[in-house]
Formats: sequence, structure tokens, C-alpha cells
Amino acid sequence: MRAMSVNNVGAITLHSRITCADNSGAKEIDVISVFGYKSRKKGYPKAGIGSLVNVVVKKGKPEMRGKIERAVIIRTRQEYKRPNGMRVKFEDNAAVLVDEEGLPKASEMKGCCAKEVGERFPKVLGLASAVV
Repeated sequence: MRAMSVNNVGAITLHSRITCADNSGAKEIDVISVFGYKSRKKGYPKAGIGSLVNVVVKKGKPEMRGKIERAVIIRTRQEYKRPNGMRVKFEDNAAVLVDEEGLPKASEMKGCCAKEVGERFPKVLGLASAVV
């Protein structure tokens, strides 16, 4: 996984319920693990902008409900600082479902996306209607 230009603030913890911002059929997802997270003993994994996480679909279409999927965090309410000194935060926490290669499962994304997501997942950023 590539390094990011921002420090990853631990905005999303385990079992955080976040909205799914695409048209894949999932509405609300629950984070169950974070890929590549290293911590001390008994430390809870945390995810931020551009993190790849394992999720369970809690609300959505009946065929999607209960399935374990991969997702990328695209928006967080916790503010983070960019290298130029600007601080950015969003109104909600949101993620987009992706496959094993990091390609989005959906064809459309609702809302805006942080530009830092494009450093690791350029195809996800291509779906966004607005980039902040």
C-alpha cells in the first residue's frame, strides 16, 4: 500500500457504522478490520482517509445484507491537516465498496471525495462528482 501525503488520523474505529456512498446496493456498513494497521498490544485498529477496511453490510438490498466486503474510506468527520497547512473535515463518514484489486464495485458515487484517496485508489477518485 502506498504512503499518503497526510498523517492518517484515527477517525474510524472498529464497529463504526458509516454510510456507503455508492450505488452498489449497500446503504450502511460496519467496519470489522483495517488492512495494514500496526499497533501495540491490545490497541484497537483505526482508519482514516484512504484506508482500506473490511466491512459488513448492515443495511441495503437483501442480497447484500450480511456480506463481508472491502471498502475505502473517502470522507471523515474528524479533521485532518494537509501539508500546506489547510485543515479539512466533512459532514459525515463515508466509504466506497471496492474489489480485491482496489477497483470500485459501483458505477456512481454520491457526494464529494477527499483528493488524498486518489494517491492510493485513482479509479475511486475518478467516480467522484466533486473532489475536495
